[in-house]
Amino acid sequence: MAISQHIKQILDSLPERPGVYQHLNKDGDIIYVGKAKNLKRRVSSYFQKDIDSLKTRQLVSNIADIHYIVVASEQDAFLLENNLIKKYQPYYNILLKDGKSYPSVCVTKEEYPRVFKTRHIDKSKGEYYGPFTYGNMVDMVLELIHDLYPLRTCSLQLTEKGVECGKYKVCLKYHIKKCCGVCENYVNRETYLRYIDEVRKIIRGDARDIARDMLSQMNDLSREMRFEEAQEIKRKYDLIEKFNSKTIITNTTVKDTDVFGYLEDNGVVYVSVLRIHKGSIVQGHIVEYKKMLDEDKSEILAHAIVDLRERMSSLVSDVIVPFLPDFIDENVKVSIPTQGDRKRLLDLAMDNVRQHALDRKKQADKLNPNQRAVRILTNLQNKLGLSKLPVVIDSFDNSNIQGTNAVAACVVFRMAKPSKSEYKRFNIKTVEGADDYASMREVVYRKYKQTLDESGELPDLILADGGIGQMHAIKDSLDALEIDIPVAGLVKDSHHRTASLLYGFPPQEVQLRPTEELFLFLTQVQDEVHRFAITFHRNKRSKSQIHSELDDIQGVGGVTKKKLLQKYRSVSRLKQASEEDIVNLLGRSKASIVYNYFHPEISA
Repeated sequence: MAISQHIKQILDSLPERPGVYQHLNKDGDIIYVGKAKNLKRRVSSYFQKDIDSLKTRQLVSNIADIHYIVVASEQDAFLLENNLIKKYQPYYNILLKDGKSYPSVCVTKEEYPRVFKTRHIDKSKGEYYGPFTYGNMVDMVLELIHDLYPLRTCSLQLTEKGVECGKYKVCLKYHIKKCCGVCENYVNRETYLRYIDEVRKIIRGDARDIARDMLSQMNDLSREMRFEEAQEIKRKYDLIEKFNSKTIITNTTVKDTDVFGYLEDNGVVYVSVLRIHKGSIVQGHIVEYKKMLDEDKSEILAHAIVDLRERMSSLVSDVIVPFLPDFIDENVKVSIPTQGDRKRLLDLAMDNVRQHALDRKKQADKLNPNQRAVRILTNLQNKLGLSKLPVVIDSFDNSNIQGTNAVAACVVFRMAKPSKSEYKRFNIKTVEGADDYASMREVVYRKYKQTLDESGELPDLILADGGIGQMHAIKDSLDALEIDIPVAGLVKDSHHRTASLLYGFPPQEVQLRPTEELFLFLTQVQDEVHRFAITFHRNKRSKSQIHSELDDIQGVGGVTKKKLLQKYRSVSRLKQASEEDIVNLLGRSKASIVYNYFHPEISA
């Protein structure tokens, strides 16, 4: 099955995250919408060679483009897929069942409303919240509601006038404390409607005030040592908190809204929009802008909002943004949420735009492998103010244990990639004890003295695996050789992880974010030079620890040495052994060599 280069690039860059994907034909029409726990694995499966289904092969043959929206969970992916299929009704999709097949919570439009679970939606009879797909979540919410507020569950057509006339009588539910007896006015209508208002808050996930009151009540009960009652309140409090963390895709408190995400990366601006209709995501789109001048981000966002809203024919008056745009229609309300469901929607829009930018970067790197290296090194050049691109970077590290078996290592990175053929190891020759700075001066001097003698290539930047002291040690050796190479230092934290970058004399910290590409590259350099140095040191230390005086005896090989150590366990015991004992083990010829080595006065 032939796959176009465009589709291959998309497959290579798909994220391994939950989401919804859309297959488009050459005319740009959506022909299939699907959900995935892992977008990369699921979408790639369509393009395998061993597909048996004729209809699947037919679908794949018509795919000219693939779009997707990442979401937080499989549950979100399912509901979003449902929304998109109902909206676009793609040719190759089996139309999913309507959301009515999933339970919702109904608050009836009665004088004394009831609250119950239903799968049938009739908006003329009540307000509906949902649908909910979290198993028994609806049952837990209703249990919480009826525990907190003993609302009526009967089907009587209660009216305020009928209650006042004594038309109704309480039932068994009242006597077992499952109903407040509103039908006989044991709770008046005003109080009952206040219960219903609080129920709405709980269902919407806006129950913070209720939860705070419960927390206060729970603490009061605990102080009074009424622990069983406090535990019951805690159970209800936990149910509220659990419901408050519901998925944003099922949230109906955010009605018709356009949510925008924004990201700038190397002169390219990405703006995403999620269109929210009746509490559900029904559309997502991302556009790119290339900055021609140094336009302000608020100006770019303003243009993007107009562009995207025109594309989607959106007339909603509520817009969520990460920062204020330069201009917005006066009929549109703009908000920058900091908490709650609206903030989670903004986070999702930002998540989508970040993922899209990452995918584009991956695609570009596939087409031009050196592009990533140039991007990283240009960033490093700008951060340090270097006169040229640091194509060749040398990094040094020392390794010793209390001054023993002291070694050093130098790794070389060319175009941001390890050049292992140019790595060098150094045994410390002129330094006694554990003096890291003196050791660094020695190896740097030796390395570049040899380079100068051989008219070799000097690096564009030196990275010291250490702080200020190591940087000064390197600078001392460079000054002695009268060469000028920029020197930076990589500092580690208490957990031996890359923490910061130092540059200049006196050294100053260069601001880097732990998530940015340059920081990750510098971490790679630091980890590599440390690995190379410590491996060399371990090998040297291991050899020194297994060295035996027997190695110095000419004529004694490995087999003979093994026999002697197996019998006598140590050289000191071997020295005390008689010649006849050794003869019995090795024979006359070998025994004479060993015995005479340890008793030269006899052989003389």
